[in-house]
Amino acid sequence: MGITIIATIFVFSVIVVIHELGHFMTAKMTGMQVDEFAVGFGPKLISHKVGSTVYSLRLIPLGGFNRIAGMTDTEQAMTAVRRNKCFISKSLPARLLVMAAGALMNFILAICLLWGVFFVAGTVQISPEPIIGQTINGSPAARANLQTGDRILAIHGEPIYQWQDIGRVLSKHQKDVVTVTFKRQGKEETAHLIPETDASSQRQIIGIYPVEQKQRHGFLQAGKLAAFQVGHLSGFMVQGIYQMVTGKAKADLAGPIGIAQIAGKAASVGFADLLVFTAFLSTNLGIVNLLPVPLLDGGHIIILLVEAIRRKKLPARALVYVQTAGMVILGALFLFSMFKDITRLF
Repeated sequence: MGITIIATIFVFSVIVVIHELGHFMTAKMTGMQVDEFAVGFGPKLISHKVGSTVYSLRLIPLGGFNRIAGMTDTEQAMTAVRRNKCFISKSLPARLLVMAAGALMNFILAICLLWGVFFVAGTVQISPEPIIGQTINGSPAARANLQTGDRILAIHGEPIYQWQDIGRVLSKHQKDVVTVTFKRQGKEETAHLIPETDASSQRQIIGIYPVEQKQRHGFLQAGKLAAFQVGHLSGFMVQGIYQMVTGKAKADLAGPIGIAQIAGKAASVGFADLLVFTAFLSTNLGIVNLLPVPLLDGGHIIILLVEAIRRKKLPARALVYVQTAGMVILGALFLFSMFKDITRLF
């Protein structure tokens, strides 16, 4: 439990603070007044004012936030000096940059994390051969005495030629006793076991990992590979969101509980795995924040573009309706993801 809590705080703090740092830096660059840059939420523990900005550390270490003048204040309530440095007084490109910078920083963070992991630890290549690289303690495979190096030949009479064939065949035998035929040191043997259902993926598993081979990379090669991986992952996520929205794929979201569980598992394997998961979640946050949903950065960008086309601000009542719709959408997604997390637990 302890490692899960620490890993969750680390992951959320890093990706949210870096996201807010993107808004902060671009706001400063474009001459906007940032009233506060906070790490954490809740009551202040420490605060210090530098120039016109208060930098604070708060009690709940799960992210952070910016208070940029003009994003919540009304223009009439500002002084002339403050009005000149507020968000709404700046040019459209400046405001678009500030709104997009958070997501951009998330992508940069993901690339930097993967770059470091790929350069220091290398990458792992998964062998397509149906050879057991490792068994999980207490799993059906371990109880059936399957061992590292065993080559699986058949499951329940169906030939196994590649590692991916294992999952395909097991999916047909939920709660069935299956016979696994394997070769060990040149001798063909059999084992009998019952597959289990994985809580997160709902797939049938027997508790085995494939053979892994590490590959080292030079500094520039690692950076290139990291950028490619983040780009590929972003495209995959966008496609997944599109399929869920259009009903072509089942909506399967992870909420705070699910993320905490995954973070804890990653941290228990090693710090490099936790960094890889942080990169994955940072990419996810970048994509989600650019969605055209009110209250998200993407929603703000759409509003800015609409106002630019209209050459005037949206009516206050329209903004209230838009923000209310955004709250409903985000609230529904949060409740749905929490429901999915709870159903996975049981």
